[in-house]
Amino acid sequence: METTALRAQIQQLLRGGNAHVPFAQAVEGFPLERVNQRPQGLPYSAWDLLEHLRIAQRDILDFMVNPHYKEPHWPQDYWPSRPGDAQTWQASVHSFEGDLERIIHLALDPQIQLDAAIPHGQGQTYLREFLLAADHNAYHIGQLVLLRRLLGAWG
Repeated sequence: METTALRAQIQQLLRGGNAHVPFAQAVEGFPLERVNQRPQGLPYSAWDLLEHLRIAQRDILDFMVNPHYKEPHWPQDYWPSRPGDAQTWQASVHSFEGDLERIIHLALDPQIQLDAAIPHGQGQTYLREFLLAADHNAYHIGQLVLLRRLLGAWG
């Protein structure tokens, strides 16, 4: 299971751009005055999705690297508690991108055995967490693109 090719595939999956829009493209040029707007029929805004992406990805990263990890409460700890603005939007984007790079760095680290159980987990492997991060991100990035389309702010 430990191969350079597999690690490279994990990296590509985490970065996006094959079967789904990469994160940077989904947030680039978003009209910051509309980050809190919820299109009719959607229960979330772009800010809600961005912060959820950041919080959940940080949680996955924390789980992999922190032996004193404490699981946040679902759902309240995984979604923003207040509206965002241009400054918090940019901070969240940068935080998400930084955490993504840390996860990719872990995935490419030959010292991390992909099929090894995370020592403080309950049987979860590093590979599972990398795939979980990629899957979760792709799902919500897709929602963000749809939201942008509904706001007329895509393409």
